[in-house]
Amino acid sequence: LPLSHRYRGLTLVLTFLCYTSYHLSRKPISIVKSQLHPNCSALGPNPRNDSNSSTWCSWAPFDGDNYKELFGALDNAFLVAYAIGMFISGIFGERLPLRYYLSGGMMLSGVFTALFGLGYFWNIHVLWYYIVVQVCNGLVQTTGWPSVVACVGNWFGKGKRGLIMGVWNSHTSVGNILGSLIAGVWVSSAWGLSFIVPGIIIAVMGIICFFFLVEYPEDVGCSPPLHHDAGGVTSNGKDPEAITSNEGPLSIVGQSSAGRSDSPKEPAEEPEAISFFGALRIPGVVEFSLCLLFAKLVSYTFLYWLPLYIVNVGEVLGTVRGERSWQGEHLLTPLLSLAAHFGAKEAGDLSTLFDVGGILGGILAGLISDYTGGRATTCCVMLVIAAPMLFLYNHVGQNGISTSVAMLIVCGALVNGPYALITTAVSADLGTHESLKGNAKALSTVTAIIDGTGSIGAALGPLLAGLISPTGWNNVFYMLIAADVLACLLLARVVVKEVRGWCGCIARKRGYVHT
Repeated sequence: LPLSHRYRGLTLVLTFLCYTSYHLSRKPISIVKSQLHPNCSALGPNPRNDSNSSTWCSWAPFDGDNYKELFGALDNAFLVAYAIGMFISGIFGERLPLRYYLSGGMMLSGVFTALFGLGYFWNIHVLWYYIVVQVCNGLVQTTGWPSVVACVGNWFGKGKRGLIMGVWNSHTSVGNILGSLIAGVWVSSAWGLSFIVPGIIIAVMGIICFFFLVEYPEDVGCSPPLHHDAGGVTSNGKDPEAITSNEGPLSIVGQSSAGRSDSPKEPAEEPEAISFFGALRIPGVVEFSLCLLFAKLVSYTFLYWLPLYIVNVGEVLGTVRGERSWQGEHLLTPLLSLAAHFGAKEAGDLSTLFDVGGILGGILAGLISDYTGGRATTCCVMLVIAAPMLFLYNHVGQNGISTSVAMLIVCGALVNGPYALITTAVSADLGTHESLKGNAKALSTVTAIIDGTGSIGAALGPLLAGLISPTGWNNVFYMLIAADVLACLLLARVVVKEVRGWCGCIARKRGYVHT
């Protein structure tokens, strides 16, 4: 294989594994929640013989009636810090070496993730400790997304970016799945290990990233890709993904002489990093950022609350089914249909199906948007279909294991598909927009603005779920459906622009428009 292809493959695999480890370290909190405040009555009599001991097996300070609000505060500590830090992170990412920035952030993330789990072994029962650890972890985890998107954007042009990044973006769901499975191994025995092991994994990946990540094609003698059509260059048959390398008989001499000849030009030719407000003026950044706010609100509510929802709703349905069993209804025929039998580990395993759907949705969204050229339209259609599917999942998703599996996969695809497309291909498109005139110093900043705005929604979703869930899970789903509709409406202007572009293209092909 040519040198450029090998490095492109290495960059994809390495950044994939890096961000997989980021999400792997975020997922354990949602799995451990049900163990911090379990149903103690199902475990038998209280061995301590305390009075008023319905919560004898819970972990203080989450043993009170306000445990859902405390869980919401715990999620929000991480997500608010993440949202605030993301806006700053992109600015640093443009001005610091990405390899140092990314690997340093990963090792610090490992430290703070492990510190949360050490609270179990150190027998810590004060809320402020867990809040502080979550805030610190949220801040250092902002180093990940702008860095990995910038690295991939530096190596890949616009040609098949939607499909490539759709497949690559499955790291989010793969990380969530692995995080759920790893956390589930120890959640019922020693939940501290559910955090410590993922913390070790992300720290080790940070060390690997430090030694092997290549930030720019120019660093290894390859030419950068074309990020947009320039004067019909790509329309003449040239591959916008193409990266040429200085391979051949004269490669060593050519590289050394080129290095000497280019070095004095670099200070004059290197563009300045774009400002925050300059990035906001790029067409489409504001619309996609606001859309992602509501799309990420839905996605992160599922990420943090789905296992607890499965357990809680299963307990309610189990009570109802028990009351109706005298009528002779065959409610227990499907295997595991009685969701009340789902413990913390089983609910965590079942929730991974939502992430499996997210992998399929991200790939499908990228493939469709590459074929049609309509990123916004693809997102809008998936969001429109997602709203009724969320309603159906809430009402029929717990009727049987087969129904639950199917609905989780479909909802995961429709919810995470637009989210994946916006945070990857759309961010890279806008960060290399033709209005920037080749300035590659905008990619990390644009990515940070879009994902930072989305992270505000990621913080609001779990917080609202914690406040609304005591009034009933139906209200939580109504909130999610409303957010889904708003996300769709915010893309209306860009969708209209894309549709007009298609209509104009069709008209020109038919000869109705003369140029």
